[in-house]
Amino acid sequence: MNFKTILFFFVSLIILVSCKADLEKLQEFNKNSHSLINQDSVLVNFPDLINGKIAIIGYIFTNCYDICPLTTNNMRIIQEKVKEEKISNVEFVSISFDPDVDKPSKLKSFVKVRDLDLSNWEFLTGDKETIDKLMKDVGMVVVVADSTIYKDGSKSYYYAHTDRIQLIDQNGILRKNYVGSKIRIDEIVNDIKELSR
Repeated sequence: MNFKTILFFFVSLIILVSCKADLEKLQEFNKNSHSLINQDSVLVNFPDLINGKIAIIGYIFTNCYDICPLTTNNMRIIQEKVKEEKISNVEFVSISFDPDVDKPSKLKSFVKVRDLDLSNWEFLTGDKETIDKLMKDVGMVVVVADSTIYKDGSKSYYYAHTDRIQLIDQNGILRKNYVGSKIRIDEIVNDIKELSR
């Protein structure tokens, strides 16, 4: 073998190993069952909703003006790419960590304004105690930040929170965490393809 062939072999091996390492089995996603409600006011058991499916999960609150809209739009693009690639058995889930405001009707309005496809995408909320426990279970950090009350009584508020999209495999194992607002679309689509094989 000449030097170029050997070099090609080792570079290919490094790329193959690093790709596999990226999708290592990090941990069981969520051992606890949570009773949530979707945008249509239908009770949903989470994570039963994603059992046997590849799941893309994002965490949002509808009053967010920066990270959450970017995360939601990135999930929309991922959903479109997955359909273009004809990858089936993929479920998208967005979970609000602001249940006092994000009632089902608010989530439905959030979806409608963005013209999102709900054929394989659920927006979930629940009571505060359940949502707080779920955020802890999935490793999300959510902290109330600055708020302002205006003369008309309206309130502007913000949460400092983990910027995250998670990839869960068909067996309920967390395979990868991504920065939701800055995710590389091709990277997650390739990871979904890898899991769908």
